[in-house]
Amino acid sequence: MWNNSLPLYRQIANKIKEDIIGSKLAKGDAIPAEAKLAKTYEVSRVTVRQAIKLLVEEGLLYSIQGSGTYVAHNKVEHNILHLQGFTEEMQKLQNNPKNEVLEFKLTDPTDEVQEILNISNNEKVYYMKRLRYADHEPFLLEESFLPVDLFPDFSIEVIKKSKYNYIENKGYTIDKRYGELIPILPNEELKKILQLQDNQPLLFLKAFTVFEDGKPFEYSKVYYHPKKYSFKFISEKNH
Repeated sequence: MWNNSLPLYRQIANKIKEDIIGSKLAKGDAIPAEAKLAKTYEVSRVTVRQAIKLLVEEGLLYSIQGSGTYVAHNKVEHNILHLQGFTEEMQKLQNNPKNEVLEFKLTDPTDEVQEILNISNNEKVYYMKRLRYADHEPFLLEESFLPVDLFPDFSIEVIKKSKYNYIENKGYTIDKRYGELIPILPNEELKKILQLQDNQPLLFLKAFTVFEDGKPFEYSKVYYHPKKYSFKFISEKNH
């Protein structure tokens, strides 16, 4: 059944790919358990495990501890020049967005946050840390700071949904985001939270967002899953 031209686990990985296509499994669908795959392909579970690990590294599959292994999404092609919230972006792509709130609190602003949000040291800010999912896959980790004076009724219920919808429903017009995007190596916390298998660099965004009048209302740090996002833009030459 198998030949010696490739390592056995790579042959199994290729067969799993073929079977995913043949059975028309969609993104988010579970593949059979290790034991069943081992029986189907007449190989050891160790070999199946190596094959699955390879497909996870390639971005075809993703695993959830204690749950199983699933067919992954294609990379989201994010238009870096278009300002939109994660929830809005995922809904347009027909991906089911979900927010897991890891931390939410009132806090004193650091010097950096004071300068970016143009507030004084005695003004409180909200700090929130959210893991953003699409169809149960972790796509990005977001940390944000917002002035309490602007949003006195901001709550954990708001950030479980869409932050930008809440802000726009209060009558504000979100205008621009200013930021820088840089590659970084993930630390152990990021690898655990984003379910990363290795030290592959990820893209890190530091940005602040302003209203029409130029007033900054948000300072964010966003860590994008390296296998779930690609950033697209179009450059035009002046004539």
